[in-house]
Amino acid sequence: MTETVVSYARIPMEQQESSRFWHTFCDMNTVIQGPKFVVSEAKGAWLWDDNGERYLDGTASLWYCNVGHGRTEIADAVHRQLTKLDAYTVYGDFANAPALELSERLAAHAPVADPRVILTCGGGESIDTAAKLARRYWAVSGKPGKTHLISRTGGYHGLHGFGTSIIGMERFRAGFGQLIEDTSVVPYDSVEALEEEILRVGPDRVAAFFAEPVIGAGGVYAPPTDYFTRVAEMCRRYGVLFIVDSVICGFARMGNWFGIERFGVNPDMIVFAKGVSSGYLPLGGVIASGEIADPFWNQSGNPFIHGTTYAGHPACCAAAMANLDILERDDLFTASLEVESHLDAAVRTLSDHPLVGEVRSGVGVMAAVQLTEEALNERGITTAEVFMEARARGVILRAIPHSLLISPPLIVSWEQIDHLVSTLRSALDVVAERHQG
Repeated sequence: MTETVVSYARIPMEQQESSRFWHTFCDMNTVIQGPKFVVSEAKGAWLWDDNGERYLDGTASLWYCNVGHGRTEIADAVHRQLTKLDAYTVYGDFANAPALELSERLAAHAPVADPRVILTCGGGESIDTAAKLARRYWAVSGKPGKTHLISRTGGYHGLHGFGTSIIGMERFRAGFGQLIEDTSVVPYDSVEALEEEILRVGPDRVAAFFAEPVIGAGGVYAPPTDYFTRVAEMCRRYGVLFIVDSVICGFARMGNWFGIERFGVNPDMIVFAKGVSSGYLPLGGVIASGEIADPFWNQSGNPFIHGTTYAGHPACCAAAMANLDILERDDLFTASLEVESHLDAAVRTLSDHPLVGEVRSGVGVMAAVQLTEEALNERGITTAEVFMEARARGVILRAIPHSLLISPPLIVSWEQIDHLVSTLRSALDVVAERHQG
């Protein structure tokens, strides 16, 4: 593995405390009370803060650094591209070689019939693109009333307009007023509930159903046996587009290209991002079937008036191509299945801890350690408290209200996995002792 240390100048403490940088996804009133956690270097599965302390990156940042940090091949590919063509729009009939090459490469591996590729700058943009395309497809097909979008509890689809509207966690919608209408959420594990909702809304009004292969940021929930087989058949029967959100699950995190292959179905669209470039530069997209593309590609007068300024950015596409080279050359598709197995075995040893109510793992390189109801509701323990104790001991995890999430780079070693799990156990022990009685 070729890698280097990526380093940034240390920011003086006094500058951190007076920083005007507005952190997102947090309560800034809490953040400004203490020093910032400044990541200054990264290599492989390790991070260093600006004090030189080392941490295991147990979340691949936000589920995306699949090939690990500091890959010189990717940096070199970006440099070469920037010196040749820095950036240019792909609106209208404009294109660039990296965007064309990446689209062909992704299409060659997509479990979608006769695929076409729309490029974006990330997962949230891609969800909005897929949602608008679904509605527009039905409109140009003579069924403009099909606008309703259905998603699942726990599903995370980014925080753009459509993504916030279909997200399966109410806390992300609260306080924003009326969002996009004609959306609803069904239980993540019930095919029957999905059918009931399609019939309640009316098949003539439902445009699409969105689902992650494995629910990631919502808590790592794998689907029941035959769930997606039944869902795909039901969507075909009722004329509902089946859209798979592979933003977290793609690019070897589940041992294949887009995650959904694990369940043997062929969706109408796939949304991707994160692991396509391992986060080295922002990139995402939508892969749509030829059937979806047909009225736009083969009939005049049906433009899809949608796009973003930096979509198809040549340097981002060059980063993705180099990243995919690493995935294939190092066969991280096979390696990730071995990591999945070891992570599953290791993290399940936490099941006997008195604060742990459930461990979810075994499908993909991802896991969730859920605290007991008694710990959360009676003893006042928070996952944020456990997260901080783990970080103080050199391991970065991700805390959601009920669980600690784990999703390391796919190049993580067995020793690093064991270190992660033993550190999490120590953090749980410290928190349990603090809250005794």
